[in-house]
Amino acid sequence: MSVYRIYVEKKPEFAVEAAGVLSDLRTVLMLDCVKGVRILNRYDVEGIDRADFDAARGTIFSEPQVDVTYDELPPAAPGEEVFAVEYLPGQFDQRADSCAQCIALAFAKPRPAVRTARVFILSGQISGEALEQIERYLVNPVESRLASLEKPKTLDTRYDIPTAVET
Repeated sequence: MSVYRIYVEKKPEFAVEAAGVLSDLRTVLMLDCVKGVRILNRYDVEGIDRADFDAARGTIFSEPQVDVTYDELPPAAPGEEVFAVEYLPGQFDQRADSCAQCIALAFAKPRPAVRTARVFILSGQISGEALEQIERYLVNPVESRLASLEKPKTLDTRYDIPTAVET
C-alpha cells in the first residue's frame, strides 16, 4: 500500500491562525525578526486507493473556498525556515481521527491510517537561536514533537521509536 500526502493551507485572507502565531512570536517572544508565518496542515493517509484519496481532496481534507492544497511542500524561499510538529505516538490526534472517520463513511470502506502534522513556514532573518526559541514555544513536549519533513514508507505505528525526554 502507498502512503498518500496532502498539504492544506488557508488562503491568506482566511489565515487567522497564522496571523495569531505571528502576533505571539512578536509580542510574547519579542522576535521582531519574524516577518511572516504560514501554517500548512499535512495529512498522510494509508489504506485507501488513489481514486478515493483524490475524491477526498476537496471534501474531507480541505474546503476549496478557503483552502489551497499542495501535493508537495512548497519550496522554502531564501530567508524562510520550515519545520513540522506532530503528536507523540500514543497521543490522541483529533484531526487524524476525524479524517479517518470521514473517509470510512464517505467511501463505505474500512478506516484508513491517518497521521497529521502542522508545518510552519517562517519568513524573516531568523537566527538559529531564535528558531530554537520558536520551536520550544510551539512544541509542547508533553504531547508533541518536531516531525520529519520526509514522507514515510508506512504509517505502521509498530515502527515508531519514542525520542528521549530531557529531564
